[in-house]
Amino acid sequence: MTELLPGTARTLYARTARAQRDGRVPGLVAGVVRGGGLAWSAARGDVAEPHRDVAHRLGSITKTVAAITVMRLRDEGRLDLADPLEKHLPGTPLGDRTLGQLLSHMGGATSESPGGWWERTPGTTLEGLGLSPADAVLAPARRFHYSNLGFGLLGELVARARGRSWVEVARDEVLLPLGMTRTTPRPVAPAAQGFAVHPWADVRQPEPEHDAVVMAPAGQLWASATDLARLGAFLLGDTGDVLATATLEEMCLPSGIDPGDAPGWSSYGLGVQVRRVESGATLVGHGGSMPGFLAGLWVDREEATGALALANTTSGLDGGLPAALLADVREAEPHIVDAWRPSASPVPVELLGPWYWGPSPYALRAIPGGLLHLGGLGRPGRASRFRPGPAGTWIGMDGYFAGETLRLDPVALNLATFVFTRTPYDPAAPVPGGTCEWR
Repeated sequence: MTELLPGTARTLYARTARAQRDGRVPGLVAGVVRGGGLAWSAARGDVAEPHRDVAHRLGSITKTVAAITVMRLRDEGRLDLADPLEKHLPGTPLGDRTLGQLLSHMGGATSESPGGWWERTPGTTLEGLGLSPADAVLAPARRFHYSNLGFGLLGELVARARGRSWVEVARDEVLLPLGMTRTTPRPVAPAAQGFAVHPWADVRQPEPEHDAVVMAPAGQLWASATDLARLGAFLLGDTGDVLATATLEEMCLPSGIDPGDAPGWSSYGLGVQVRRVESGATLVGHGGSMPGFLAGLWVDREEATGALALANTTSGLDGGLPAALLADVREAEPHIVDAWRPSASPVPVELLGPWYWGPSPYALRAIPGGLLHLGGLGRPGRASRFRPGPAGTWIGMDGYFAGETLRLDPVALNLATFVFTRTPYDPAAPVPGGTCEWR
């Protein structure tokens, strides 16, 4: 990994120190991820040294690890994201919700599990939760509704598919293969003590810690800054043998929102949050909170940089600290992209260039990675990237034409039901409805 320049490090440390003071955080660890690990880190307050190794409760960042365990089963062909939960975990009142809906918080499951406040109550089994129809609070696929219960159910699905507990599956299939040896379901020394800080006085009291059992996939894990940085490197593309790169890309696609809209949106992929911040950067990661702890891990994939924060307080820390650290690094030490180099076009060059959807101009381009891009030429238009598909076809990866099939022909491009021609309404092309003379 590449260390940051002294001036950049001072800026980051000053921001971290201010966040710790203003948030009245007993202890705060912050870090920047570049080159596969921690390129910079610092601690303020009562964090023991070496601060990189002190475990903190991750809260909902655990959901990203839980999603990885589900996606591994999908990639093995053991399940499909369109499968209803009932197919793999029968007997719940949410059986008609698909696995993809639960992963993206579009399943309409209640936000919390029934019974006592699960974040402060010793956990139980799935049967012990006593689920009822009241735990389906919204119709599926209608709107985003964050659900801890949904991830508890997904973790139980993984446990039953693998024949052992979810924490064992996560350890053996995700954490250890990534080298995250300081990530555990319960605190292992050195570990921070979680505190609640009084809202009107500078006093504090310790918060309890427990085993959440079936709700563990929603927020159980503890990790050091070094290990959390490794998860950040994973989100930046260093997936090792844990997931295929294409599966990670799928996880990072936002659900229920058009990423071409104006800046300032927030969405959810599959086990990860996706945000476009005021600067226009799109960040992928997750925030987390449990009694006594706040955490955040966000990566800017375009800048190949991530940032994290671990705090031992129930409330008070501004959740925007990782994004602010990323903005500082982008300003002071922007990522140097790889040099452009010529590469062979994945299709005959004669097929590239201007095409027209009716009178609207578009351009078909070859882009790095053996992909194609179709988008408006000189004016806004529907845009998508395409990857090779079967029998010479191309499949939309994002944008309006995501999942659609593009067929190339010297006379016309066929995309869904659209016909793109070399000239506006080319009479030589098979344009539905025919064409007539321009006048």
